[in-house]
Amino acid sequence: MNALVNFFARPGRATLGALASIGRVALFTLRALGAAVRPPYYFGRLIEQMLIIGWFSLPVVGLTAVFTGAALAQQIFVGGSRFNAESTVPAVTVIAIVRELGPVLGGLMVAGRVSSAMAAELGTMRVTEQIDALTTLRTDPFQYLIAPRLIAAVIVLPLLVLVSNALGVMGGFLIGTQRLGFNVTSYLATTRQYLEWDDVSSSLVKAAVFGFIIAMMGCYHGFRSMGGAAGVGRSTTNAVVSAFVLILLANLIITVLVFGT
Repeated sequence: MNALVNFFARPGRATLGALASIGRVALFTLRALGAAVRPPYYFGRLIEQMLIIGWFSLPVVGLTAVFTGAALAQQIFVGGSRFNAESTVPAVTVIAIVRELGPVLGGLMVAGRVSSAMAAELGTMRVTEQIDALTTLRTDPFQYLIAPRLIAAVIVLPLLVLVSNALGVMGGFLIGTQRLGFNVTSYLATTRQYLEWDDVSSSLVKAAVFGFIIAMMGCYHGFRSMGGAAGVGRSTTNAVVSAFVLILLANLIITVLVFGT
């Protein structure tokens, strides 16, 4: 009997630990959402976070999109040439960029840059007791620190993804017309023909969800940091890894819901 109990003890502890973590994240999310919808509102902090998350992330997101779009068009051309389907390059490129690669790669790049920064900043504030000082001054840390980041990420990520989509399609256009021999007019006409509103709307929905995930994971892990500098380092790593995994999971769920039929 003891052997049977010991056999199930480790997976049981892991399961209970995972459920407890999910519960902590859920409670943290509910408290953050409550802080985001009730006054006072810190509009200065909101604008600051929109600049940090959006404007300062634009170069890396834009470069990633251009390079990805160009590489994708090249690979589609090479693969399509095996089946005499080189003409599908414009259509497949725009669909792949707008539906998947634009929002996903944009979200991952922003997560790597922003989630880590949020976790490091809030983690440092936690271990140096600055968050406790805010509470002492009767300032709700969720309203002052977390709500502006959450709202800013949800607003800014769709705008970043729009830019990412446009630049990704442009990268495919440049490689297609300058290297692969496509006519400029026919390439643009095919791109417009196969791009549908459902593609754009699903991309924006994904971006808003990814923004929420990025801000929430960065704030959650940073807010719960402990153990000095080493603890801040662990929180930063956990924030990025969890944001990456949840972005990919959310992308799968939204894709199945929108395009699964």
